[in-house]
Amino acid sequence: MDVPTWIWAVTIAGIVGMLVFDFVGHVRTPHAPSLREAATWSAVYVGIAVVFGLLVWVFAGGQYGGEYFAGYITEKSLSVDNLFVFVLIMASFGVPRIAQQKVLLFGITFALVLRTIFILVGAAAIEEFSWVFWVFGGILIWTAFVQARSGGHSGDEDYQENAVLKLVRRVLPTTEEHHGDRMTVQLQGKRYITPLAIALIAIGTADIIFAVDSIPAIFGLTQETYLVFAANAFSLLGLRQLFFLIDGLLDRLVYLAYGLAVILAFIGAKLVIHAMHTNELSWLNGGEHITVIPEVPTWLSLAVIVVTLVITTVASLRHDKKVRQRRTDRDAGRSGDGPADAGRSGGAPADAAAELSGAGTTVTTSSSARSD
Repeated sequence: MDVPTWIWAVTIAGIVGMLVFDFVGHVRTPHAPSLREAATWSAVYVGIAVVFGLLVWVFAGGQYGGEYFAGYITEKSLSVDNLFVFVLIMASFGVPRIAQQKVLLFGITFALVLRTIFILVGAAAIEEFSWVFWVFGGILIWTAFVQARSGGHSGDEDYQENAVLKLVRRVLPTTEEHHGDRMTVQLQGKRYITPLAIALIAIGTADIIFAVDSIPAIFGLTQETYLVFAANAFSLLGLRQLFFLIDGLLDRLVYLAYGLAVILAFIGAKLVIHAMHTNELSWLNGGEHITVIPEVPTWLSLAVIVVTLVITTVASLRHDKKVRQRRTDRDAGRSGDGPADAGRSGGAPADAAAELSGAGTTVTTSSSARSD
């Protein structure tokens, strides 16, 4: 795929323009966006990403269009998973609701710059060394295993500061309280950074970890640097609005980790198969290509990603519905154990015992559901 320099320039200018618009139009004046505002702008950014993909499909062909959409959907899904950590960071540093937009936008901008660097390094490595596909595939398969073993985010109740944050706190004087949406403040003639700045650093350093699986995943779907960059950029744009849109829904996506584990394992296997087809390692098959397993076509990658996400989402929502119903039944069972119900039963020992037995069964089932 030969992308002229002017298309690169227009794409980068458009992305920077959207970031500037986000800051000037939404973030400069601190406020907590309404559900309607978050939903509207999330739809706008998704629409822009879809239109871009359709343009790629029309002007570059279905192969590249499919690679872009597969990459975009995967990166967007991984970004949603990252929002769990963002929620923990916001809560840990007590970031006020009205200031969360600023932290998110700055963090997203930092992530975009960081990932662009990683993409360029990854593209250069792939160009020079075909064995990099083995490394990327191994990283994704291991990440998938860790993701599946974690079983989601139900146990992530506290955010633990990493070494970078601890070093920042030691080197730079930090205030204990927030000062609106300010990153620094001057007190008694001395400059301090606020917990808001610490939260921003936390999100930035967290994204370095996120990039470890994000970048190999997108390279497993397309080796076109332009498409890798565009899919990453468009998946990050609108992430701020998505945070406020699904903030209350994150805990309901209990099976998201498993779905992402399946996707990462699939892409990891796809990378390993590609590494076999481009094998140049002298100690493996005499440096000859290994073509016993056919390469995975783009349409199959896109289908696996979409179907996995649909199944994961539907299963999560059904699980959440069952848990809520069990809690409702439990509460109804408890309210039915009172003296008034005992009186209505006519004092019959058998009836009372049956009610108690039924209530006990309901409570046991609910407790089991909570442990899930």
